Amino acid sequence: MQTSPAAFPPPCVLVADDDPASRRFLGDGLRSLGARTVECADGMEALQQAHDEAFDLLLLDCRMPGAGAREVLAALRAEGQACSSGSLAVASSAELDAAGRRDLLAAGFSDVLHKPCGIAELQRVLALLPGNMPVLDDEAALRASGDVTTMQALRQLLRGELALLYQELGMPDRDHAALDDRLHRLRSSCGFCGTAALAAEVARLQRRLREDPHDAVPAIAQFRGAVQITLLALDT
Repeated sequence: MQTSPAAFPPPCVLVADDDPASRRFLGDGLRSLGARTVECADGMEALQQAHDEAFDLLLLDCRMPGAGAREVLAALRAEGQACSSGSLAVASSAELDAAGRRDLLAAGFSDVLHKPCGIAELQRVLALLPGNMPVLDDEAALRASGDVTTMQALRQLLRGELALLYQELGMPDRDHAALDDRLHRLRSSCGFCGTAALAAEVARLQRRLREDPHDAVPAIAQFRGAVQITLLALDT
């Protein structure tokens, strides 16, 4: 039986870049890969677009008039009512070193795109979206951590944090404000450890907690399942 294309709507990506050539390439490249794009040329316009529309992915240039990628994402994460407050985000930059990449991952970006880039890099960006991501991505973790030893050490720390969180999520009484703060820190760890799939579940739960904290039981149960899957992968 053939599946109707309407059952799988194309991902919607906000492309924010003040360089016209970069913006054109990124937009054309993402559309060639099946995405729908909305494009803008400065940080404040990007913030407004992301406030008004729910995007699957935010591709934000680090240096734009008005606000750069970091400032745009921080403003969105701080405002739970923004339609894209919990969306996955990727920073883009033509000037990037290892320390800058680590800072952006710690700020909540799932990955960093170095410009100029090609279609293969854009495919990697789209692969971050839920349903397309492996539980553990060794390549992404190595890019973030720098070497295998550091990657393994960070993953051991993450495993301990997730084991404790899994137990706590099963308890009947939870402090949602404290949980939101803990989830914020967990997203940074996910970036360093190559667990983008879990990072997507973190973002989804954060948004649910902010929208309706009194009816978050199903979302917490779903997230607890994602934590368990990640733990099993880390133990393999």
